[in-house]
Amino acid sequence: MSEVDVAIVGGGLSGLSLAWRLQQSAPQYSVVLLEASDRLGGNITTQTAEGFVWELGPNSFAPTPALLQLIAEVGLQSELIRGDRHLPRYIYWRGQLYPLQPTRPLALATSNLLSPWGKVRAALGALGFVPPYLGSGDESVNSFFRRHLGQEVAERLVAPFVSGVYAGDPQQLSAAAAFRRIAQLEKLGGGLIAGALHLRRQQAPKPKPPTSVQMRPGELGSFKEGLAALPRAIAQQLKAPIHLQTPVQEITPDPKGGYLLRSGEQTWRARSVVLATPAYQTAELVAPFQPAIARVLATIPYPTVACVVLAYPAGLGRSVRPGFGVLIPRSQGIRTLGTIWSSCLFPQRTPAGWQVFTSFIGGATDPDLASLSEEAIVQQVQQDLNRLLDLPAAKARLLGMKVWRRAIPQYMVGYPEQWQQVTHALSQTPGLFLCSNYAEGVALGDRVEHGNRTAAAVAAYLSGGQP
Repeated sequence: MSEVDVAIVGGGLSGLSLAWRLQQSAPQYSVVLLEASDRLGGNITTQTAEGFVWELGPNSFAPTPALLQLIAEVGLQSELIRGDRHLPRYIYWRGQLYPLQPTRPLALATSNLLSPWGKVRAALGALGFVPPYLGSGDESVNSFFRRHLGQEVAERLVAPFVSGVYAGDPQQLSAAAAFRRIAQLEKLGGGLIAGALHLRRQQAPKPKPPTSVQMRPGELGSFKEGLAALPRAIAQQLKAPIHLQTPVQEITPDPKGGYLLRSGEQTWRARSVVLATPAYQTAELVAPFQPAIARVLATIPYPTVACVVLAYPAGLGRSVRPGFGVLIPRSQGIRTLGTIWSSCLFPQRTPAGWQVFTSFIGGATDPDLASLSEEAIVQQVQQDLNRLLDLPAAKARLLGMKVWRRAIPQYMVGYPEQWQQVTHALSQTPGLFLCSNYAEGVALGDRVEHGNRTAAAVAAYLSGGQP
């Protein structure tokens, strides 16, 4: 029997960030990290071969203060690489690629992606001419953006964005959960612009944490050796013991206080437990003593998504123009959700004479993908890239592919109310904390920020304060 103050179950970025923040801010507490697999990093999956560096999970990160601070603390400043923030994002619509500049949002007014009426409708909605929501309860992403910005924006911009971030169905996802910051603007000011201005007046400027790592808004980042460099750097500097291949089979509240965790013949007694595991695994672990939490978490769907990374000789196809990548609305008859032009975003990770494309396929709108063989999935992506970018399948070189059977948690309509039930149940279960991407965002920056907040809550609980 080993006794610790904090047992963290799950060695993805959430669990690692939490362990690191506890080490920095509350080193007096003993911590153990238990990971079921033989590696750390969760969905972060970097691979290398013959001068190529590619990702089979998350591909990059948007800068947040917490994430940049973490990068500085673990000493990865010199390894940081930045993608050109001016690279256009393309939308494939009716056989053409329409560029969108993230640093020039007003350029949409001159784009042919939207019709003249579509642009007028979007402008009127942004200014506050918005019909009320007539439904009861939570509102879907599709309904929210259709009310505010019109059908064209919802179909041609929002829906492909949802495919790219969540691999989700905008008619099924909750606007309040998946786009919580934008959804809050309506409550503040009626329209999106008025709400944003009201929020800006309300909020005092937050002091930025001191850090030697700087990135500009709109830039995307990674590392010379891929995203796996971040969990590797954290693990190398953690003082807490890390146990790989240690799946926790049972968690039991201890009558003396705290919890007992069992993995095979090993047992730990912990004053507090943080479950940084997927919703379905968390549900199994807490079901015996907290069925209310288990019932909610067991209903969170995780659709199947495949990642396919292909290399082609440089100069082929329409991809010779610069760009971040392309997203495809589901109505366009192309199965691939979107493709990142990896060699354009981070050219230093591709050998001369090659170009690399990372494609995602499947998701909530394509459940049949789960029944396809890996060979069939690769062939489908090659066909789609030929149609999208004139890239001949015969010239493709497969670098890597992975089928994520349970990929990204879906914040379905009704999720905010369900999460309130979880929060209430947690308040009745002292010492138990949840920190995973089914709560508070799926981006890497979200995970680090959530890990920081959870670390503060754990430290407050252990010190006798209020988490």
